[in-house]
Amino acid sequence: MLCPACRGGLSRTPRVAWPSPVPAGLVTPWVAESYEGAVRALVVGHKDRGQWGHRRVLGALLADAVRGAVSDLEPDVPLLLVPVPSRPGAGRRRGYEATAALVRTAARGLRRERSVVLAPILASRGAADQAGLDAGDRATNMAGSMHCPSAALARAGRRRRAAYVVVCDDVVTTGSTAREAQRALEAVGLPPVAIAAVAATRRRAGQGRGPRGDPTVGPGARRG
Repeated sequence: MLCPACRGGLSRTPRVAWPSPVPAGLVTPWVAESYEGAVRALVVGHKDRGQWGHRRVLGALLADAVRGAVSDLEPDVPLLLVPVPSRPGAGRRRGYEATAALVRTAARGLRRERSVVLAPILASRGAADQAGLDAGDRATNMAGSMHCPSAALARAGRRRRAAYVVVCDDVVTTGSTAREAQRALEAVGLPPVAIAAVAATRRRAGQGRGPRGDPTVGPGARRG
């Protein structure tokens, strides 16, 4: 459980978090927090240590990021939330699909406000662990690593053409994972409108410049 002081320290304020450098063509990434302190402990505990109860807090933060991502879009259009897939075997080793669980929790909260569909339609072909890799190596590692394995799933997704597609993850670091998920969805005719994540690494959250050279948008700001 999260102590009251730690919970009170959460900003719960969605913000744009462009990585640096920005992967070419990346749609706008939104996050709720910086990846440090209590938030980092929650993410690591949930993903790697079987502390699955953290999904409630993390799912609420992810929902905040999704709200920021679609705040300027039509409220009556459904959302299609697509979790970034785990590497092959990772879910089996953990006994738990961590990112999908967060997206499921976020979707439950968002459904009180609008129509939301959870769409775990992506799969990973396999990529090396990203730990210790720089931005260039991460991009190379992730290139071509995701796909939609089922034509039926892709067709089901395309039937939601009127929906806003949002790629969902736990942490934005270099943006290479999000960009690969975006590419795989675009390949089956489901271009995302945004990326939403719980947190971004500190040197990227609320800092740097976007792909057009504009300053990164700060807390609570809208997409330009």
